Formats: sequence, C-alpha cells, structure tokens
Amino acid sequence: MHEQHPKGRTSEQVNNLIKKGVKISNPETVYIGEEVDISRISGSGVVIYSGCKIFGSSTLILRNSKIGFEGSVTVDNCFIGPEVDLKGGFFKQAVFLKNSSMGSGAHVREGTILEEEACAAHTVGLKQTILFPFVTLGSLINFCDCFMSGGTSRKDHSEVGSSYIHFNYTPEQDKATPSLLGDVPKGVMLDQRPLFLGGQGGLVGPCRLAFGTVTAAGSICRKDETRENRLIIPGAVKSGNIPFSPGRYQNRKKILQNNIVYIANLIALREWYLHVRSMCISDDFADALLSGLKENIGLALDERVERLKKVCLKIPGSDLYTSWPKIEGLLDNEKYHKGDTGLRDDFLEGIHSIILQTGKDYISVIKNIGAVDKAKGTAWLQGIVDNITFKINEL
Repeated sequence: MHEQHPKGRTSEQVNNLIKKGVKISNPETVYIGEEVDISRISGSGVVIYSGCKIFGSSTLILRNSKIGFEGSVTVDNCFIGPEVDLKGGFFKQAVFLKNSSMGSGAHVREGTILEEEACAAHTVGLKQTILFPFVTLGSLINFCDCFMSGGTSRKDHSEVGSSYIHFNYTPEQDKATPSLLGDVPKGVMLDQRPLFLGGQGGLVGPCRLAFGTVTAAGSICRKDETRENRLIIPGAVKSGNIPFSPGRYQNRKKILQNNIVYIANLIALREWYLHVRSMCISDDFADALLSGLKENIGLALDERVERLKKVCLKIPGSDLYTSWPKIEGLLDNEKYHKGDTGLRDDFLEGIHSIILQTGKDYISVIKNIGAVDKAKGTAWLQGIVDNITFKINEL
C-alpha cells in the first residue's frame, strides 16, 4: 500500500524534482513515491499540479508534459512522452506518445497505448486499448479491449462520439471480446479513411469494422463489417422473452475468428514497433518509450490469449475445448512471427532513406513513405496476420 508524506510537509522526492526544474503547484499536496526514479522525469517544462500522486519505478515523464491541470491525477508506472496532457484521473501501466491527451475523470489501465496526438475528452475509461495517431474519443465513454486506427491528421481522424460504450463483457462472464476497428497493416501508414462511431451508441465485441465505416448515432452495432466505406444504421432489436441457457455460445466461430485476427494484428504491431519505431528513437521518442510500447504489447497479447483460453475451456467436450491445446501451441509458436523478411528489409531500407532526409519524427517519416514502399510495408504486416489466421483455420 502506498503511503503519503505527512500533511503539510514537502517530501525529499518533490524537492528534488523542483530542483531539477519541474514546476509543482502546492508541493505539499503532491506525492512522489520513494520508488520513483526521478532521473526518468524531465526537468524541462514538466508541470505537476496540486493533489497529484506519482508511483512506480518504471514511470517516465518527458519534457513539456502537464499532469493534473483539471483535477488530481494518479500515475502508476506509466510511460509519458513529450507534450502529453493528462488533465485528471487515474493512469496505470499505460503509454502516451507525443501530444496525446486525456481529459479529467479518466480511468486508464494496463495494456493501453495512445500514439501521437490521440486524445480523449472527459470521463473516459480505457483498458487493453490501443489508439493509433490522431484517433479521438469524446466524453463519457467506456472503450476497453479495442484497437482503433484510421485517419491521416488531426483534421481527418477516426472518432468515437460521446456516451459510447464497447460492450466487452458477456452473460457468460468472459471477455474474449476484443474489437478491431481498422487494422495494423494499413493503419500504420496513416493514409486510410477514418472510422466514425456515432455518439450514444455501442459496439458489441468481438467485432471487426473496416476503414471508412460510419455508424449512426444512438445505434448498437452487433455485426462485423469488413467492407470499407459503409454507413451502418442497425434496425431496432425486436422485443422478446425467451428461455435463456447459459454456456450455449451460439456464435463460437465468430468469437474464435475475431480473437485470432485481433491477436495476429497485435503480433504484426509488435514487429512494427521492433523494426520501424526503433528507427525513430529521438528526443521526442526516447528508448524508454519504446520499451513501454513493447511491454504493453506483451501485456495485450497475454490478455487476449488468456481471455480466449477461458472461453474455449468453458464447455468440456465442445469443439473449442478439444481444439484449444493446438490453438494455444500454434499461438505460442507464432507470437514472434517475423513475416516475409525480404519484404521487411526492403521496406526498412526505404524508411532509412527517409530518415536521412527528414529526421526521425515518426509522423513525418510515415507521411513521406512512397506508394511502392507503403505497399511493401503493408504486405509484410498483412502476411503476418494472414499466416496466423490461415494456420488456425487449418486446425
């Protein structure tokens, strides 16, 4: 249990941060855990407002980040990049890249990644959630167990409307419900049509939606849509009252397929982080941030496999039950699948050339990738996804 310093006194940790140049409002109200390595907190432009608590030996806070402007903040083992704004709430084992932000009342837990310029307004809950650059969430949202990409800039971004919920818990008491909105192979190129999920609506996981999908405000989306650029206006669900039998899992094939595709995309994203993100280490993207990304991708993969396992083993004698040992073995063998290394290395040569010309700013590098190289990069990552899903389908 974390213990705070006595009321009215400023701790040595806080005083040392102030000496480094960190601006701390009302230092006697701020608590920095003894385990926090203050060498991992920048003294350049960082502001920590009243009532904040920071814990964790892994915690990283880089230049010009602001913690707690709208309300008190608790940070526990988070990786916070430059110019990040965490305005109020609770943040644990999450990664925030340059210029990402969360409004007050946030509740963000492990396995969460906000890439560059991703943001959320007030009162948003995230766990095991990955948002690619520019993705924007409105207010009063629960968006756990989701991946979302799409969009090209802050003016052209994927968005989730206010009062939206991703339904990630079932009557069978499982969470094998991750939803894939966009994908990794195309999404990393930052050139796809954005998705838009209308406010006061919901998505029933596990679900897959393609780039360019728009769902009507106030609607609940229950089905996959893998065709791009579709407007979804679900009809009203008919009222009824019928017997309910727990454990039937009528959509077992969809549960398995969507979980495997999601896991395969996470494996592809880890390869992207290992080989592409690693080329962009700079003041804006420190090596410690890359470590945070790799750590959280590992957490996300472990979470998805464990959740799928619980579903598969829930009904002894079922096809999922008998297939699980083979599925688990294959996922374990393929979790570091590298894809076509020839395609990868050709693509990385192009990235290297761009970096020599433009520098290591990640968004600028991606924006300068030519069409031919984009095709190579997407083919490399899509090959990872296809290889894993094909092998599972062959079991």
